[in-house]
Amino acid sequence: MRLLVWALWSVGLVSCEWIDGFLDVNVTEQHYYAQSYYGVSSATSPLLVGLTLINGAAAKGAVCLDGTLPGYHLHRGYGSGANSWLIQLEGGGWCDTIRSCVYSKNTRHGSSTFMEKQIQFSGILSNKAEENPDFFNWNKVKIRYCDGASFSGDSQHKAGQLYFRGQRIWLAAMEDLMSKGMRYATQALLSGCSAGGLASILHCDEFRELFPRTTRVKCLSDGGLFLDAIDVSGRRTLRSMFRGVVWLQGVQKSLPWSCTNHLNPTLCFFPQHLIANIKTPLFLLNAAYDMWQIQASLAPPSADPHGHWHGCRKNYAHCTPSQIQFFQGFRNQMLNAVKGFSGSNKNGLFINSCFAHCQTERQDTWFAQKSPHIGHKGIAESVGNWYFDRVDIKAIDCPFPCDKTCHNLVFK
Repeated sequence: MRLLVWALWSVGLVSCEWIDGFLDVNVTEQHYYAQSYYGVSSATSPLLVGLTLINGAAAKGAVCLDGTLPGYHLHRGYGSGANSWLIQLEGGGWCDTIRSCVYSKNTRHGSSTFMEKQIQFSGILSNKAEENPDFFNWNKVKIRYCDGASFSGDSQHKAGQLYFRGQRIWLAAMEDLMSKGMRYATQALLSGCSAGGLASILHCDEFRELFPRTTRVKCLSDGGLFLDAIDVSGRRTLRSMFRGVVWLQGVQKSLPWSCTNHLNPTLCFFPQHLIANIKTPLFLLNAAYDMWQIQASLAPPSADPHGHWHGCRKNYAHCTPSQIQFFQGFRNQMLNAVKGFSGSNKNGLFINSCFAHCQTERQDTWFAQKSPHIGHKGIAESVGNWYFDRVDIKAIDCPFPCDKTCHNLVFK
């Protein structure tokens, strides 16, 4: 079963549990963590935002895996940000089999029954100018993820009592937010982390179409550049998983024709085959040595039966030179995937050579005294410069181990 149960989060150190041999990493799903090490005082009062269920969603068939109502957390903007909206799509992996989806429907990623009633907004969702200089006073929304297919499925499995309604959840959430003032937006940014980062790519042009042409609309994908990579056994673990997600959940109906008219739907779930045809300005933020992809796509236990990669996939310091060289090949594949994309002036890019995953929702990586940088520019500054057209941002880090500003993830 392809799900992860978090046991502990602390700065830079994660303890996790493997379930049925597969790890589904989303490191941003902590709601409070020690931040003082990176110069952000943990004594400041965290912004806690309540859960709102979308009451009209059920009539549209827009429900979580278990049939419960979807929801979001909304914190209202003020002052100069009163008519600016930032939408953050939550991540949390995927379910690609009946068994894994049945498991998910008894967690917060498949049922609003298990969702926290309040969550902390930090990083790009922070309401403090000193933590989030460009977006602090915007209307900020975190849409909860409970469909298991990056807000893109549209099917049902009656025997398993499973509802694959991610596309309908997306539409219901947008309709609800438009009725609550988003239709008056003069500026809007669709963002997402991990599976939500993939969703922000999939829905980017749809989001643009919600607003008049006078509205500045852009999209940001954080940790969502999942590659169709060959794993350490020579197979394609992630392609196999995505194939299950696409066909089980009816995702093919939501994928862009510009891709499916020449590639099979499974390949069109990979961002590398989508980004060139997205018309709306898009910013890709990704770690070159993405820890989710290392653990779940490149060197999962299923591809490493003798455990040669066990230590390396948990801690880069335990990797041999040949293992690091394998990861350098993955970085090269990532850079090749964005070559055409980066040639467009409207797009932005920040690929840092870190062992990380999702860097916008964590305060220490988004904007802090010792946050990651490329060429003296941090992530928050780079995203802000790109969004407001202050500077063209195409930042690609030098290969590991040159970057000394990384907040590398280490697993127990």
